[in-house]
Amino acid sequence: MEEKKLEESTGASLFGRSMDLMNDDPLEEIFALNLGDFISECLISDDLAQKIGKSEKDKKDKTESLKNQLKELVSIYSLDNTLCVLGFNSKEDYVIYNSIAKTISQMLDVDACHVYLTKDFAKGLDTENHDLLLVGSSIDFKDDIYKENIGYNLDEHAFVAEAFNTRDIVEIKNPNNNPEFRPNKSLFEDKVKLLSAIPMSNNAYNVGVVVVESYSERTFKPELSKLIVSMARLFATSMSLQKTIDEVNNLLSDENAGMIDLQHMRAELTALIGDLGDEQQIFVTLLAKAVDAKGEYKVAHSQLTADLSRLICKNLKLNEKTSDLIYYAGLLQNVGKITLPEDLFNHGGKLTKEDWEKLQNHPNVGVNLLMNINFLSEVIPYIHYHKERWDGRGEPEGLSGMSIPLGSRIIAIADAYTALTSERPFRKAMSKEKALDILKEEAGIKWDPVIYEALTKVV
Repeated sequence: MEEKKLEESTGASLFGRSMDLMNDDPLEEIFALNLGDFISECLISDDLAQKIGKSEKDKKDKTESLKNQLKELVSIYSLDNTLCVLGFNSKEDYVIYNSIAKTISQMLDVDACHVYLTKDFAKGLDTENHDLLLVGSSIDFKDDIYKENIGYNLDEHAFVAEAFNTRDIVEIKNPNNNPEFRPNKSLFEDKVKLLSAIPMSNNAYNVGVVVVESYSERTFKPELSKLIVSMARLFATSMSLQKTIDEVNNLLSDENAGMIDLQHMRAELTALIGDLGDEQQIFVTLLAKAVDAKGEYKVAHSQLTADLSRLICKNLKLNEKTSDLIYYAGLLQNVGKITLPEDLFNHGGKLTKEDWEKLQNHPNVGVNLLMNINFLSEVIPYIHYHKERWDGRGEPEGLSGMSIPLGSRIIAIADAYTALTSERPFRKAMSKEKALDILKEEAGIKWDPVIYEALTKVV
């Protein structure tokens, strides 16, 4: 079932992706490098292994080889290099959860968001009274949020506990009319008109619940709801990976660790790394769709920009890896818009100075959001500089000409062409010819003239 879901989400099956991604996917390369080990460890019988004549030295070498592989994986997917919020040991560290809750509330344009974690994942906090503890909130508390000691037990008749136990989304309209709802006044839940509890779970662990609340009667756009579900799974997978890394480190420090334990841990670790990669790609795709939905595009603007960027790359005969990175940059170049109010996107009149500042600064919001998704780290410069101009009069650094990253120059003109030829709430779509004429006037001013020529050949 999970394979089916992934196939529907990404357009490719788990098993059909391997050959295509062998040269670019670190996980596939890891499996390829270890294929000989896998065959000898899992497919050769003990009798045959004895006939081959493995010595004790070989076994020691094999153990050391496994340990080295685990150490390498741990170094790559350590706490500092992945989208991860696990590993905190003090209350001060948990402020990141408040930031996460505020970002989610901005994404959905809701009044409040709260994040609950289980005892196992809420290290450094007093968890004696609750199975699920509030670790972050979009609400600004006057005092320490943790002094409130807000949480739930799993045997309670509460919507948060139900979402955790069933691993299903629980959405309730007018929850205050439900006798099972006990509003927490510290969280202003007596005002809530719509409550949605989303489990943070994956195949390995059930780590907590994200709760979003609106004080007015409304519904969430499907694209935004799917994004929050994906984000919850991404956090759960990342936290599961870090928990497994802790277990790996404990095993590596055990001098008596045997081959079977090491093999088992490597299998578990590589499986979680694969899951993390899958969840990241699903999250990125849904993030782009959510941006388009919030911007009221009648077409998939981000997807069209990414596809057009890839065509330009092909015309310029760029290598596959560079083309892929530019494709992702095109998909996410407007990601900062997800945290801006929807009325800014649908504004048909004159924007205020404050409105313009929000819009002009939005790529920086997106860059901050992307910083912790390690497999996308290389696209950050492309996104960060895609508002630069060929003549050096752009933002944020005033770069000019060839000093602007190639990927930025490509997604900039692809984004502009897609915007001109797409219908928006405040204007009709332009024809291809008119859009190209407008861009031609600015070639050598805003746009790289070589990339403009490539654009004319691929549209």
